Amino acid sequence: MKKAYTLLSLLCAALFTCISLQAQNGTIKGTVKDAESGEALVGANVVIAGTSQGAATDASGMYTIADVKPGEYALEVTYTGFQNFKKIVVVKAGETTTADFSMGAAVLLGQEVVVSASRKAEKLTNAPATITVINSKAISELPSFNVAELLGRQRGVDYVRSGVLGVGINARGFNSAFNPKNLQLNDNRLTTLIATGLPLGALSTTVKEDVERIEVILGPSSALYGPNAHNGLLNTITKDPRTSQGTTIAVGVGNQNVLSTRFRHASKWGDKFAFKVSAEYLKGTEFDYTDTVYYNNTAFDNKLFGGAGNGSKIIRHKSTELELNRDFSSLRGEAGLYYSPTSKSDIILSYGHSTSNNIGLTNAGRNQIKDWQINWFQLRYVSPRFFVQAYQTYSKTEDTYAMNQRTQNYWSFKDAGFSEEESRRRSFGEQWFGISPTVGVPLNRNSVFKDNSNRTNAEAQYNNSVAGFDFILGVQYQQDRANSKGTYLLDGGENIEVAQIGGYLQVERKFGEHLKAVAAARFDDHELYGFNFIPKAAQLWKPTSLAAYCWAIV
Repeated sequence: MKKAYTLLSLLCAALFTCISLQAQNGTIKGTVKDAESGEALVGANVVIAGTSQGAATDASGMYTIADVKPGEYALEVTYTGFQNFKKIVVVKAGETTTADFSMGAAVLLGQEVVVSASRKAEKLTNAPATITVINSKAISELPSFNVAELLGRQRGVDYVRSGVLGVGINARGFNSAFNPKNLQLNDNRLTTLIATGLPLGALSTTVKEDVERIEVILGPSSALYGPNAHNGLLNTITKDPRTSQGTTIAVGVGNQNVLSTRFRHASKWGDKFAFKVSAEYLKGTEFDYTDTVYYNNTAFDNKLFGGAGNGSKIIRHKSTELELNRDFSSLRGEAGLYYSPTSKSDIILSYGHSTSNNIGLTNAGRNQIKDWQINWFQLRYVSPRFFVQAYQTYSKTEDTYAMNQRTQNYWSFKDAGFSEEESRRRSFGEQWFGISPTVGVPLNRNSVFKDNSNRTNAEAQYNNSVAGFDFILGVQYQQDRANSKGTYLLDGGENIEVAQIGGYLQVERKFGEHLKAVAAARFDDHELYGFNFIPKAAQLWKPTSLAAYCWAIV
């Protein structure tokens, strides 16, 4: 009994000591605001340098870091689109230390860092191309869920709005709802459909709150990115969870019954690991636009089928699209796990998914997109000298169809006297050429778009400096396996496999403080189109004042 009492006393004493020590620790709290507007910055990260202690600001811009041992510390504040900020604070036992921050915008003229023009980080004014940047601040201030709307405000960008979701982007002309001439990337990953090469558009997996910035190159970029970038490049870069920690939940409503519910969370686990996850559920109703389908059915009496008639019968219809469904919905999201084996290298594993239902407009007509799924996996290694990545993209749909073709097919059966049920059923794949259900022939007029395609990409890149020359060297591999299950490609239900390999080299040399010369070259060996060589040379003159700069293509 005495031993048990002694043990209980020791436990109580230890607990009392822990509580007393904790009570002697201090607390740091304060607010983080925009220095220009005075508005609270929600989700800013405040961390005690060299430790894992920190907090994110709430909806009022306030943060609290509790249980801090007495001493002098450096507080680090980070917020996407703003300059990082440090402040020295002194924590006293049992007291609360207040530290408020006013954050200034990070982007000063000429100081913004871009990566798309030369495939490496450089200041905007040093980039040997015409490039514009949409930063995270502009994205966060956009009330719409559709970040692509900001592209319509950029100089030199042609913008086509084809619906609530439909946005077509091209640089310097040649614009239409089809826009494959403008190469689109997301974190150095191709964001195009495998079988058609068209941008994902409304099928994208990226959520607005996870976009760090969008870089738009208005000039040709084929020397570094391949022939598909001859009319410009659009590169979307997502946020790093280590500099954008916290949780964001957003709900938006608007015209056309639009409801967008978005979520993003990012956090660090010590100095080695970080992760992020984002998701969006979107629904609404497409604009009340009716695409008129004109259809001619000509049957040359019975003469065509062995009869004696010599006249012709022409039936002309003006009909709206069959089974038009203007409601759209999508579920999209991405996740990323970041591991830092050293202080200057990262291994990043990412995944993205989307399932979409909407109306897709192209130059060939309107398509009813039904349960179109996009999936991708990406593995990257990033260090100051090396960049290596491999990723796999999947595209799948079973029931998507061209509305105009199906409508024409439907009326061909109805005019010939087929039942409503059979006319609708056969309208997906056939058109009737005849005057009755017994006199005529079915023609193959498929309206269904099936897709079960996938793509494999791999890339390795190295950069260094030798004898005053900065160079970047890279090699890329891509294999497309397109499969429409025989619906719109000549695949017969089997994969059409096409491989290509490409390499690039860019060399830069500075002459004093103002002049830089750039030379680049790329080769591509395509399994179908053969060998292709693309050279590029540029000179960039940066005056002492950053108010203006110019570059010239030689």
